[in-house]
Amino acid sequence: MLTYAIGDVHGRADLLARLLARIEDHRAGRPRRLVFLGDAIDRGPDSAGAVAILRDLQAREPEAVTCLMGNHEAMLLDAVAGTNPGLWRINGGGATLASYGVAHPGDLPGEVVAWIAALPTLHGDPQRWYVHGGLDPAREAEASDRETRLWMREPFLSSGHDFGRHVVHGHTPTPTGRPELRAFRTNLDTGAVFGGPLTAGVFTDRQGPPVEVLAVR
Repeated sequence: MLTYAIGDVHGRADLLARLLARIEDHRAGRPRRLVFLGDAIDRGPDSAGAVAILRDLQAREPEAVTCLMGNHEAMLLDAVAGTNPGLWRINGGGATLASYGVAHPGDLPGEVVAWIAALPTLHGDPQRWYVHGGLDPAREAEASDRETRLWMREPFLSSGHDFGRHVVHGHTPTPTGRPELRAFRTNLDTGAVFGGPLTAGVFTDRQGPPVEVLAVR
């Protein structure tokens, strides 16, 4: 079984489609799971297209496709609820609204908002934890709260803490455009919306960092 974890898409539906095609070629008929690490939306030109791809994948293969919530999805939900919509707009929410052809968060398609609201903030398999932002080094992985999972950078990034399973995350764009591979965590946000590649880590049933990295520009 191969598990492909995909970093922050941020409205780059074009790169997402290309990376999924690359994954299909790479798997060569082998069984696989897909884990999307959140922030499918905002900043890039086609958040609607990116969400449509993910929803279609998940509908066709619900047992093999996991989509996590990122902090940008959380900001969208807050904006729809009328909570600080300005924060979402200045963080790329305007691009998401434009991709759906609407001017106000409340006009977003209800089925899309409902899908986003149901996204989990943590996913685990026997070898790894998958999360958007990070985990609290002072707690067990499952004890980290929602805000931590969505927004955490420090002290998670510098702690070198072993959560018992390798942690795979996004949220913090790497300055090199390459994934950050550490002993106990892997960061797959390679800044696709800022001109970097969109990256997938390829994981097997072994513990630890990815055995291979796939990237498209």
